[in-house]
Amino acid sequence: MLLNSRTPRWEELRASPLMSMQDVFEKLDIVSLCKLLERPYSGETRETMHWLVDEAMVVAHGDEYGITNLGALAAARNLEEFRDVERKRVRIVKYRGLNKIEAISERVGKEGYAIGFEGLLNTIREIIPHSEIIKAALRAEVSVYPEIALREVVANALIHQDFSLTGTSPMIELFDNRIEVTNPGNLLPTKSLDRLIGTRPESRNEMLASTFRRFGICEERGTGFQKAVAAIELYGLPPVSFRQTENTFAVTIFAPRKFSEMSQHERIEACYQHAVIKYFSSSTLTNTSLRERFKMHEKQRTQISNLIGDAVSAGRIKRKDGSSGNKFAEYVPYWA
Repeated sequence: MLLNSRTPRWEELRASPLMSMQDVFEKLDIVSLCKLLERPYSGETRETMHWLVDEAMVVAHGDEYGITNLGALAAARNLEEFRDVERKRVRIVKYRGLNKIEAISERVGKEGYAIGFEGLLNTIREIIPHSEIIKAALRAEVSVYPEIALREVVANALIHQDFSLTGTSPMIELFDNRIEVTNPGNLLPTKSLDRLIGTRPESRNEMLASTFRRFGICEERGTGFQKAVAAIELYGLPPVSFRQTENTFAVTIFAPRKFSEMSQHERIEACYQHAVIKYFSSSTLTNTSLRERFKMHEKQRTQISNLIGDAVSAGRIKRKDGSSGNKFAEYVPYWA
């Protein structure tokens, strides 16, 4: 028994008292869950209940059932009805200006993460600023932040949070010049801030990550931040910021700023992140590729050459073996 026993995962623990089958269907949005999985909905039947048990969203005790933490987090109609996960609801706070002195609005998520994920993204889209473009002679508004970057960063915060920390929840804070997405818990001991882009997948919440991959919310391939940074480069934004404090991990996406408006630290970090993206694309950083990343003209080649030199001196990138001549030199991340 000792050899075969194991500590239950947090996702497997019960989030509710035992209840009837009908009560389970009232508290979980099974229809939306089936749509996410493209699974036919067979109604409020024992067949559906058996499926929920197999999915570890419900545990059976005779004729009664208990909703697990996984079931509540994924499909709860109202997370407030589950005491142990109620504080894990996502908070979205909009501030006036560049700091937290004046909050304009605050919204707290109600539904489970899976069934409410698109609604959560829609709420963010409504709040963030947009710019007007003309396409095919028609005016259209587009977000100043890339959609894929927001999606990946928010999904990461939900899936990789430390559920053992109480009294705290994922937060999405919107300022005039940036979006900060914070989740409880530090990086796993095997991870480092420098190696988050393109790193191999690893999660402290394996069941949640696996389930959300099937829902299409994440991929579990370690490409989330890689996609986010690639999109940020395409938009010409400042580099994404990764930061951890004593009990939190935060990712910041900044609003558009010109090269001349970025600090030297930001320029060097953008240079490093560009080298990482190129490396995982079987390519290298060059003066030309970095100019394209910053949306700069050929006449500004010297500025970029100086930046590359500063990034090399800072130990963030290094010259690739065998590259010849400064004009056509190729660079890779320092750890490559």
